[in-house]
Amino acid sequence: MNARVESPVLNQLSNRHLDALEEETIFILREVAATFERPTLLFSGGKDSLVMLRCAEKAFGPGRLPYPLLMIDTGHNFPEVTDFRDFRAKQMGAELIVRSVEDSMARGTVRLAHPGESRNVHQSVTLLEAIEEFRFDALIGGARRDEEKARAKERIFSHRDSFGQWQPKAQRPELWTLFNTRIAPGEHFRVFPISNWTELDVWQYIERENIALPSIYYTHQREVVERKGLLVPVTQLTPPRDGEAVVVRDVRFRTVGDITCTCPVESSAATAADIVIETLAADVSERGATRMDDKTSEASMEKRKKDGYF
Repeated sequence: MNARVESPVLNQLSNRHLDALEEETIFILREVAATFERPTLLFSGGKDSLVMLRCAEKAFGPGRLPYPLLMIDTGHNFPEVTDFRDFRAKQMGAELIVRSVEDSMARGTVRLAHPGESRNVHQSVTLLEAIEEFRFDALIGGARRDEEKARAKERIFSHRDSFGQWQPKAQRPELWTLFNTRIAPGEHFRVFPISNWTELDVWQYIERENIALPSIYYTHQREVVERKGLLVPVTQLTPPRDGEAVVVRDVRFRTVGDITCTCPVESSAATAADIVIETLAADVSERGATRMDDKTSEASMEKRKKDGYF
């Protein structure tokens, strides 16, 4: 856990709005527990899911969480993140369910076009299989509207049909925090309690609450190559291409996901307070600055969401 630091900029930056955001998130987490029979909280060990977990701790007090944690593992996740996921779940005494894309591949429900293809998009298949296996009727996720255009269209309670698909033109109104949660057999909801948070809000909350995170969120040295305006980490899954120069940079990850599509940014930020200051100056969203899978087309995220993505 990183030490708290005093900063003149932070001293001038108000975080009073965090109380309202936290209160809204706690309300939604309790609403899910009260409304649905078999909800689950999607938990990757990333910063957004850790913020939701802190709010869940406050929502349900010292008792056990009323729903399990669910992780869809591509098999290509950063070990620092999956190790922290396991540690945090054990620390809370929470039930952690992990389902793997590799298991879907073994069943034949996921088939890669070639061995080096990213498994990220195929998480949708494994997720839908987990929903069927456990009969989940609500999945709580950490998506935020400021991340990407398709996510900006999302309702807090996002209805999914019996095929797990999202229909952006058939969403239900959410007036005065009243939610229409009726579903037919086989349907479910994706629920996003931190929809109204921004990346800056998340980091201010992490700094205020002193939330521990996986180490890769903070500055560290890593071998990277420059590719299409991104810093691609050099790993066995993402080796350098012919003609690319491998360099060592001080970097951190703004968001974490599958190794094959997640890139770090150059940074010397060693604490949450440092990252708050960096985020104030950022002019590109965290996904726009770090995710190769969002750069395939303008509508890549929306297409994945229609197919059952988180």
